[in-house]
Amino acid sequence: MKHWLALFASVTLVGCTTPETLLMPEAKDVHVRTNNAPLVRHCEWVGEVTGSEGHWYSYLFYPNDILIQGAINEIKNNAYLSQANTVVLLSPHYFKTSATFVGTAYNCPIADPKEKL
Repeated sequence: MKHWLALFASVTLVGCTTPETLLMPEAKDVHVRTNNAPLVRHCEWVGEVTGSEGHWYSYLFYPNDILIQGAINEIKNNAYLSQANTVVLLSPHYFKTSATFVGTAYNCPIADPKEKL
């Protein structure tokens, strides 16, 4: 019985340190920016995307930084699935039980790493 209790406690604690929404490997290169409208002037608008993490029943087990990371993971995943590589965040919405981001997704030309900024 003690082994089951220890296993349950371990799984519960591990669950509290990672967001529910994991980042898709393909979405790791999506750029999330705040208020950088001039940077997207040569980009193609794709649409709006959202990302949210947290529920009324789980927020007690997740610290704010985990909720925010999960919301960022989801917005990057949604941007990737929309064939966008850049998201400009609008005002974030923080609730007691969750974090939600709304952004505008763009497909921007990829800069040549050899070019100087």
